[in-house]
Amino acid sequence: MVDASHLPRLSFSFGPYHRDGSGEPSLNFRSETMDKKKLEAFKKRLETRQQDLRRTVSRTQADGRSADEDTAQDIADRAASSYTKEFLFSQSNNERLLLQMVERALARIREGSFGECIHCGKEINAKRLEAVPWTRHCIECQEKLEQGLLEEAPR
Repeated sequence: MVDASHLPRLSFSFGPYHRDGSGEPSLNFRSETMDKKKLEAFKKRLETRQQDLRRTVSRTQADGRSADEDTAQDIADRAASSYTKEFLFSQSNNERLLLQMVERALARIREGSFGECIHCGKEINAKRLEAVPWTRHCIECQEKLEQGLLEEAPR
């Protein structure tokens, strides 16, 4: 069991509803925008992650260059050096992709579309945003994407 009592809670208000009292959402159903305090918390979290990733990418690139400079002579040393370079490249590539996703989430905050699925336009669940604030899809669209039923939108 995970204790999440220290995490801030997110809640969204929904409206507007039909005036006939049916309780059904209108055609313009849309959650109200996330309040500024919550949005600012996401922004701060994303900016911290962005700085950490930039430092990590730079350090990994430097490590890769130093692995390239090794003048190993025997075949075992060259193989180990080659493996290290490949591993560092793969790690750096994954970190660069994550950095791009974080930067795009920050751009969505600036544009006012943070928290909306880029495919269907629905609000992304608050718990999902807490877990993965750089996410671009609601859980339904993410599942479709992973099953190959949805085309990946341009990054």
